[in-house]
Formats: sequence, structure tokens, C-alpha cells
Amino acid sequence: MDINLKETERIDDLQLNGLKIIQDTDGFCFGIDAVLLANFANVKKDNLVVDLGTGTGIIPTLIAGKTEAKKIIGVEIQQEVYEMAKRSVKMNKLEDRVEIINEDLKEIDKILEVNGFHVVTSNPPYTHMDGIKNLSDKKAISRHEIKCTLEDVMKSASRLVMPRGKFFMIHRPIRLVDIFMLARKYDLEPKKVRFVHPKPNKAPNLVLIEFMKGGKPELKILDPLYVYEENGEHTKEMKGIYANEGMLIK
Repeated sequence: MDINLKETERIDDLQLNGLKIIQDTDGFCFGIDAVLLANFANVKKDNLVVDLGTGTGIIPTLIAGKTEAKKIIGVEIQQEVYEMAKRSVKMNKLEDRVEIINEDLKEIDKILEVNGFHVVTSNPPYTHMDGIKNLSDKKAISRHEIKCTLEDVMKSASRLVMPRGKFFMIHRPIRLVDIFMLARKYDLEPKKVRFVHPKPNKAPNLVLIEFMKGGKPELKILDPLYVYEENGEHTKEMKGIYANEGMLIK
């Protein structure tokens, strides 16, 4: 299939069932956090899934490749990024299972069915927008809470996921107090937490969290995930998370 690429775009091979993704080198390319979240999310056969702030569509694409989900919808507010994700879906011939929607996640419950999804995922912007000068910069929008806040994400996830359904998110450990307070506010009970460490003896720089809508208060701390060995090589678990070592992000 012929894919028209813009001057700054490239096609990356995901080394998973022949899947590929279009990325813009001038924009925010997906990183290890998206791959970890797609692997962490427990998606079962025939599940309906929505990914909030989907960017290039990497998480819906990986979930489509790794699971038997019936339908995965990616929600992206940036028009240019949305169009790029749509082209990736077409390139991978996933139109029957993956849909990308160009909408504001704060208003998405007016478009998608409330309580209609078994699983919601999100790799949201991690940091506050303090000091950001260019509010239209694609990289800044992906990294900072310009278009949506953590509370916006929590509120939308709670509206979309069905009772007893799951919400999976990756974020920074420094935001854990905010995350847990907002989760309880929107009836999302934290059930599992897994800290991601760059290597042994280093503090975690990412955290994976599973929430259940309407779940009972009981939190399980999972074993830590280490990205690198002390010698700088990826750990055995990280190599297993990626479909192929050639996909490992340096």
C-alpha cells in the first residue's frame, strides 16, 4: 500500500504481526511508556477499549496486535496528529477494529457511550503547563497539561468505563498523591501499582496503575519493573515485553 508521508514523517516497524506506525520527527514520537502501558493493560477477548489522548495511535495499534479486543477507539485532540494516526490505521488494515476520533477528551462522553467500555487506557501529559510559552507546540501539548489536566483524564475515564471495568494509566510517581485523590473522587479505585525503575538501585521514574470503577479499597503493589541491567543492557523482562529486540527504544 502506498502511504503518502510528509517531509518530516517516517514509518517505524513495531516488530509485531507486521504492524507499523507513522511518526513525525518534528512532533512527539512514542516512547517506552506507551509500550509499557499497552503491555500492562489487561484486555480480554471481545473487549471494547478506548485510549484517551492517543497521539500517533500507538497504544490502540499495539493492543490490536497483542489482544483479541473487538474494538479500540483512540481519542486525539490535535488535528494533524489525528490524521497521522488515521493513516497508520489504514496502513495496517485495522479499520475494522481500530478507530481514531478527533475530539476533546473533556467532551468525549457526548460522543461515546457512557459506561460503554470494558477498558480505558491513557498515557496523559505528565507535567503542569507552568512556564510553557508556545501553547500550540505539538511536543509541549503531548508532555504538558495544555489541552487537558490529570483531573480531565480521570473524569473522562470514569464516565466511559463500565461499572467494574478497568482503567489503566502510566504516569510519574511524583503525581501519585494527586492521582489517588482524583481517582477516588471519580469512583476509580486503585487496585494495582507497578513502579518502573531505570535500573536496580535507581528510584522509579514511571508508575503503572490499574483502577477499577466502583472497586473495593484494596491496593496491591506489584514487583518492580527494571528497564536496564547494571551493565546497560535491557533486562530479560523488557526484552519479553517488546515483540522483538529490534524494537527496543534506546
